[in-house]
Amino acid sequence: MAEDTSPEAAEPDEPEEPEWKRKQRLARIFGDVLPETTSDERDSSAESEESASDRWLKSQVPPHHGG
Repeated sequence: MAEDTSPEAAEPDEPEEPEWKRKQRLARIFGDVLPETTSDERDSSAESEESASDRWLKSQVPPHHGG
């Protein structure tokens, strides 16, 4: 007779955790590790635009520093 070596048979005394509860526990431990959208779904022009503070900082670089 073959033994049942499935994970469920190894620990029968632990009740199975609902999927939503497992996801909630993992999110609490690890946080949101994957973005909601992929890079090809996002607007690439929004990332390349400089903010006002970036423009100001770059304008403050002296010419002899390669500005």
